[in-house]
Amino acid sequence: MSKPKKTLKNIKSGTVSRTLSLARMGLGTGAKWAGQAVTGMLADEKVKKHLYDEFLSDRIERFTKELGQLKGSLMKAGQLLSTYGEHFLPPQANEVLKTLQFQSPPLDYDRIYEILVNEFGIRHLEELDIEEEAFASASIGQVHRATIKATGEQLALKVQYPGVNKAVDSDLKALRSLLNMANIIPKSVSTDSLFAEVRDMLVQELNYPIEQQLTKEYQQKAKDLEGVKVPSIYDRYSGQQVIATEFIDGCVLDDPKVLALSQERRNRLGTIFLELYFYELFHWGMVQTDPHFGNYRVLIDDEGGLDTLVTLDFGAVRKVDDGFKIPYIKMVGSLAKNDMKGFMAAASELGFIRDGDPEQLQSLFKDFCMMIVEPFEEDHQPYDWGVSRLPSRVLEKGRELILGFRLRTPPRELVFLDRKLGGVFTVLAKLDVKIPAREILFRHI
Repeated sequence: MSKPKKTLKNIKSGTVSRTLSLARMGLGTGAKWAGQAVTGMLADEKVKKHLYDEFLSDRIERFTKELGQLKGSLMKAGQLLSTYGEHFLPPQANEVLKTLQFQSPPLDYDRIYEILVNEFGIRHLEELDIEEEAFASASIGQVHRATIKATGEQLALKVQYPGVNKAVDSDLKALRSLLNMANIIPKSVSTDSLFAEVRDMLVQELNYPIEQQLTKEYQQKAKDLEGVKVPSIYDRYSGQQVIATEFIDGCVLDDPKVLALSQERRNRLGTIFLELYFYELFHWGMVQTDPHFGNYRVLIDDEGGLDTLVTLDFGAVRKVDDGFKIPYIKMVGSLAKNDMKGFMAAASELGFIRDGDPEQLQSLFKDFCMMIVEPFEEDHQPYDWGVSRLPSRVLEKGRELILGFRLRTPPRELVFLDRKLGGVFTVLAKLDVKIPAREILFRHI
């Protein structure tokens, strides 16, 4: 018998208790840094760097531990920062922030049951047989399996934690202050656009009725795509703090069973994944912007036929209007065709490049974009994602671009598209696919 998972008795959802926790982190940071600074005055540069690295690792580790207890917008913001952090955070800081994606103990079922009773009432809940141990837990909610007693249908109940929607602005302000206090984000880097996008995303993800509607809309758009499945919403068991969907038990994308599939089947899965992204961006104008492995499942066909990609969690879906989408398509298409004049015109329309920008900046930006469209160039077909190291190379070039120049704030759409595209590249590399990516792209633009 497996040992029960450790759970939280409660979440610090009140403004006062959260503020006190944050204050402890802040005071600890200040005291520790003061001590390191005094010691550092007497040290050479190599020792100073070691002291700072030691201080930074200690601070971020304390942050992640405390954020895991607070959950809510603080923890979610930390996760989002870890996604973008490769561009501007020191490596040791980013590595520890990444642990937020895994260190998330569930809340006791007694507290979850209170939420369900408040949402539906006891008589309504008696229609369900709910497993008390959480199937999955995250920053703003957790998932429990349930069965409709009358029909035997299997559900996934996504339950939002109590009070996490009340402290978004104060949490983000506090997190930003803590990161600045610890000198984690270089002063030359503007994070206004990033934090504004994170705030919008958090507010949307906490609005479960909107997520229910987006799930239905996405399912309708994807219903005719071969090899793609979106779980259905059960309105009867969904509400302000609960989303009920059909339960689909497949393999995560990096499951050994998926990675052991034949090259042909992995190529087919990779094609489905890439085409789904192109449908989202170029046709539907609605992009699921949280592409980590946990938001997808693979239904492996035991007969060796078409495996199915299941896509989950639509709280982070963002709409893309034509004002951004059309010039973005022009920019990507021009690059893939090696049309530099068309590329520069589209980049200027989007505000990436402006008259008077130094040639060095324009050249670095062009090199960065050329790297992103590398899989779609004619002389790279079929593209071998497994040996390309493309995700890490793009991150390295992006860091060079950001640190080398004080760039203007990019279009906010690019913040979440960058996150999505990085996730797509990572998935295709993990699956080690070899596919004619150029042919796939030009089917959509």
